[in-house]
Amino acid sequence: MERMITLADFKIYQGGPFFIIAGPCVIENEEVPLRVADFLAGIQERLDVNIIFKSSYDKANRTSIYSFRGPGLEKGLQILEKVKRESGLPVLSDVHRVSEVRTASSVLDIIQIPAFLCRQTDLIRSAAETGLPLNLKKGQFLSPWDMKQVVEKAVSCGNNSLLLTERGASFGYNNLVFDPRSIPVMRSLGYPVVFDATHSVQLPGGRGTSSGGQRELAVYLARAAVGAGADGVFMEIHPDPDKALCDGPNSIPIDEVEDFIKILKEIYELVNSKSE
Repeated sequence: MERMITLADFKIYQGGPFFIIAGPCVIENEEVPLRVADFLAGIQERLDVNIIFKSSYDKANRTSIYSFRGPGLEKGLQILEKVKRESGLPVLSDVHRVSEVRTASSVLDIIQIPAFLCRQTDLIRSAAETGLPLNLKKGQFLSPWDMKQVVEKAVSCGNNSLLLTERGASFGYNNLVFDPRSIPVMRSLGYPVVFDATHSVQLPGGRGTSSGGQRELAVYLARAAVGAGADGVFMEIHPDPDKALCDGPNSIPIDEVEDFIKILKEIYELVNSKSE
């Protein structure tokens, strides 16, 4: 059975048109997400690629108690609603508590279950019961075949509109590694698979009170993932990553994003033309 996600003006399915999930890690203010969304809408038109805007209204899993978390549910959703209205892009954000799912679902087009929370049964079921598409991120502590159990929690609520996202696996302390074999393994579950290019080069807790990252390597891993069969790529981007309030070290500067996406789309089209 073909599993398909239908958004405002495009569809996502295995082997379908290439798509991107992108945006600043956290909503810092109203200006940055609106600027980034406008930029992404331009790329969508120029490159003929489907784009979903992503930013978090609350980062509940920051390294330090002193780290910036975002504007919170109410203000954050107001900003995401404005992004959606002005850019025309569908919007995605992550939920961390069952209590916020219903409110978030009134604005979001896709609900994301964070990697750290991918085994939280009540959270997954609550999100699935909204009927919205879900982006289920594979925990750093899971094998790709373990995602079958995560999928079943959502499907048990009658929700088959799922994306599965690879974001690297823990490799010793403060380090992640991406195994390209995870892409075909997760695709075998029957759902579109996304590669999270920027979180896969994150160095969790690598700066003591915050995470480090190797953003310069993201493009290389993303090329490998698309070559291995990823249906889409997730990337956190920012106008000035060195001043970003969250995940700056692994975020891509927006002036590099268009060339990045262009390369990935070309690889995707080559891979899929060969597989037809």
